[in-house]
Amino acid sequence: MKTAILCGGQGTRFREVSEVIPKPMAPIGPRPILWHIMNIYAAHGCHDFVLLLGYKGEVIREFFLNGTGGTRAELSGDDSNCLIFHQENSEPWRVTLVDTGEKAMTGARLWRARRYLESNGVFGLTYGDGVGNIDIGALKKFHQSHGKKATLTGVHPPGRFGELVVKDSRIVKFQEKPQTTQYINGGFFIFNAAVFDRYLNDREDLVLEREPLQRMAEAGELMMYAHEGFWQHMDTPHEFELLNNLWKSGKAPWKIWK
Repeated sequence: MKTAILCGGQGTRFREVSEVIPKPMAPIGPRPILWHIMNIYAAHGCHDFVLLLGYKGEVIREFFLNGTGGTRAELSGDDSNCLIFHQENSEPWRVTLVDTGEKAMTGARLWRARRYLESNGVFGLTYGDGVGNIDIGALKKFHQSHGKKATLTGVHPPGRFGELVVKDSRIVKFQEKPQTTQYINGGFFIFNAAVFDRYLNDREDLVLEREPLQRMAEAGELMMYAHEGFWQHMDTPHEFELLNNLWKSGKAPWKIWK
């Protein structure tokens, strides 16, 4: 299964980083969050990636071509978007870099990488700013079992505020940021290639999470894989610090690779 990763957004809520580098290149420890996401998939045997570039995409391209962190690659002679990794210590990946435009929204970015994704009939997609201990193998089996055209991974978002337990105006207990019970879209999608013709197009303002997913849901073609484990996106400086502290502790829950 090929996996597309959305890497082109401008990260407007994370200016401290995004004014210098694209958000997928924000480091967790010595490597960018993008590298962590790719390793989550690789741990489950998914090594073929299509990176949907846009804002500051040249930084991501240079990361692979310049050999930062042992990922050195060269451009294929057959396709100038595809990279070939040739060092013995390089990651066992196949990576395709697709420039999907500076201002394109998520639906248009996916459409513009169509030719790299539809050949196998099914493909994965996720965001370039979120990690979790997602069981990609179980996700794939779930998608195969229901026969619908799309699956997204539902996650429990971390709570934003502390919760007070009060008795007669006296605070009995303070519980810091409990996890919510409702699900939100955590990315880690699987789509059948049929979604290209039925739900996507090249309109630059096409937001995947609005019209296309809404239409899939209305047609009964969108299913949710429930993930009850760890999930965290990196959208603010606080979340950047949280993920780095978990990595430094040696107990990062999303590190499922050896």
